[in-house]
Amino acid sequence: MGVEEQRAGKFYVERDVLDELCLDQVARRRTPSTTPPLKERVKDSLRCSMPKLKRSVLSTLPVLSWLPRYSVRDNGLGDLISGISVGIMHLPQGMAYALLASVPPVFGLYTSFYPVLVYCILGTSRHISIGTFAVISIMIGSVTERLAPDSDFTFLNGTNGTAVLDVTARDAYRVQIAASTTVLSGLFQVLLGMVRFGFVVTYLSEPLVRGYTTGAATHVVISQLKYIFGIHPARFSGPLSQVYILIDICRHLPETNIGTLVVSLVALVVLIVVKELNSCYEKKLPLPIPIELIVIVAATLISYYGNLNSQYDVAVVGEIPRGLKSPCLPDVSLWGTVVGDAFAVAIVGYAINISLGKTFGLKHGYKVDSNQELVALGLSNTVGGFFQCYSVTSSMSRSLIQESTGGRTQVAGVVSSVIVLITVLQLGTLFGELPKAVLSCIVFVNLKGMFKQYLDIPALWKSNTVDLVWLVTLVCTILLNLDLGLAASIAFSLLTVIFRTQLPRYSILGQVPGTELYLDTDTYEEMTVYWTPPLFVCWFVPQAKEIPGITIFRSSTTVYYTNAELYLDALQKKSGIDVGKLLTRKKKRDAKKKRKDKKEKKAKKEAKKQNGVNGHLPNGTVHPEDKVDVEKGSPDLKENRTDIALTDRPTNGQVNWAYEQQWTGLDLGSETGSHGDDAITQTSSTVGEETRGRSSDTHTIILDLSTASFVDTVTVMMLNNIFRDYREIDIDIYLAGCQVCVVEQLSRASFFSESIPKSRLFTTVHDAVLHSLRLQGASDVPIYECALDMACTTKM
Repeated sequence: MGVEEQRAGKFYVERDVLDELCLDQVARRRTPSTTPPLKERVKDSLRCSMPKLKRSVLSTLPVLSWLPRYSVRDNGLGDLISGISVGIMHLPQGMAYALLASVPPVFGLYTSFYPVLVYCILGTSRHISIGTFAVISIMIGSVTERLAPDSDFTFLNGTNGTAVLDVTARDAYRVQIAASTTVLSGLFQVLLGMVRFGFVVTYLSEPLVRGYTTGAATHVVISQLKYIFGIHPARFSGPLSQVYILIDICRHLPETNIGTLVVSLVALVVLIVVKELNSCYEKKLPLPIPIELIVIVAATLISYYGNLNSQYDVAVVGEIPRGLKSPCLPDVSLWGTVVGDAFAVAIVGYAINISLGKTFGLKHGYKVDSNQELVALGLSNTVGGFFQCYSVTSSMSRSLIQESTGGRTQVAGVVSSVIVLITVLQLGTLFGELPKAVLSCIVFVNLKGMFKQYLDIPALWKSNTVDLVWLVTLVCTILLNLDLGLAASIAFSLLTVIFRTQLPRYSILGQVPGTELYLDTDTYEEMTVYWTPPLFVCWFVPQAKEIPGITIFRSSTTVYYTNAELYLDALQKKSGIDVGKLLTRKKKRDAKKKRKDKKEKKAKKEAKKQNGVNGHLPNGTVHPEDKVDVEKGSPDLKENRTDIALTDRPTNGQVNWAYEQQWTGLDLGSETGSHGDDAITQTSSTVGEETRGRSSDTHTIILDLSTASFVDTVTVMMLNNIFRDYREIDIDIYLAGCQVCVVEQLSRASFFSESIPKSRLFTTVHDAVLHSLRLQGASDVPIYECALDMACTTKM
């Protein structure tokens, strides 16, 4: 029934054939508005008014737009519960991710406090949770470990000659490096936001971001294995460093601390089981079980009362100072060393933040300003860096908890910051005996979502086998480290776009009988079923039929400087017309004809002189014997006359080059004394070459440019050359389906002229086909059957 209803609809159109000139008159194109000069635009931007000032203040400080309208009755309870839940998650994740950044755990708590408050004032997303994140933490950790390795803080004990590591000095310098990198990355984000550079994230496609975060998760796992096994592998940097670290970890496995391994296994089992229960009973539980906080409290108590550090050499967090750090200036001298890492952190952090923010914005129906998010995240990092925090971004796990527990505004972030503040001021010192292995287990379990992204590979492979951005990004991130891996991944992603435009699909279009539709002749076919008892016999006949004499050519992408030459080659290959060979042969024919005419003139002059002496009477009449010879004529002369008549005969409105070549060959044969079989052999071979050079019945080529979104100078030159070359071999070229912006660009490039008027440009392929057939019909060319079918539905 549905198919019948879809087929029931019909429409009939009766209009004139529209080229570009007619379209301008019918559609009444507007005069393009001129852009004000730069001086006027600068003056306009500097003018100040109260509405403009209000908009600027509200866009810069979004808190002023939502806080005055905040409803405690509607949003207060949900934000309170959500803030407490997220604050409880901040505690274990802050301390655990601090290990990834290679700084003391208390600085992870600082990072969960200051930047969150700044974002609540400046951010435009209501549901994301700003704070520590595994990928950003490991990026900061790679910088701190590279610039402050353990070897720089190891000295020999003068008493027994053993190597001693100055942990306090090392951690202080690493904190300084992390803070300086964070401030610089924050400044990058602020500057990019101020110049409205938020669109930069569009160059980080979703497969690239997911592949990068998955590769970074692999870095996280490898970096935490030393805490799980309680070993001390060597540190490596540069490309393939993760491979070397993994090999060194395997070499140190016999030195595994059994106590640390047992603590790790018990913590992993408990965390995984309870988190799976949270997932299974998500709808039944009012709040997820805070298993991470429970495990931290339990592990701290067991470690304290079991003396795990002193008896079993289990590494613990150590002393956690009470209170907050006073702000201090970053070490600017480090910026030259960490500038590349800071920029990578800024871009990756913003990409994760804006993708998550826009996801929640679309879900709940509010707008997230990409440029303001860049400024908000940059100021969060800049202010946090002065308080010795490291870089932050949004966390998927905490954001989901904030949304699912009823959080509706940024007030939830303020509540979570209060929970962290209470912990830092009063409860932080109680976690001094917490085993580091437990924090590593928390990191491992929270990476579950990232490792699930490996399931993207089958889906991406099915959707597009050529799109290898995800896999290449993963491999580059693992093998080349985080900074070089990101640069290589972006470069590869851009190259895939270039390769796609360089390898488009070129098609010859044919008309669907009885319609104005033109489809790829290689793609569409029609099945005709014949009943021949006792079997069905199926025949496939083309549905999109080429119109005799007209070639319609289309590319699946925009034509520009990288694929213009490929477009020209595909046009010649698909149409079967080798313009270069035809032009070369024509030049040779013209040269031969010119030489022949010159010889004929010379021969006539000589004959005239001879006739003046012999064979003519004094009054100029021909001698009777010579007159008889002329009237009889030779067989060769009669044969040449026939060929001349054929040469002057038009075929499909153009000169038939095969006949012209035949005439030239016979003349040359007779002139050089070759007759009979020699001339016939030369003529037949020439005709064969012409048949290979072009399709003799093609009189029109229509270029469908409906897929083009712009044209550059190379494209304009190429189109000019196509018009010029095909005009030389008497083939008409028409353009069809150009967008308005393309037509304007062609006009600005002085493409249209007396030789290429705008009447060569048609609104649709159908208009161009009808125009061509009408012209050919005026030259006594028969109207083809498919054209008659087309005229049945489109009344002209």
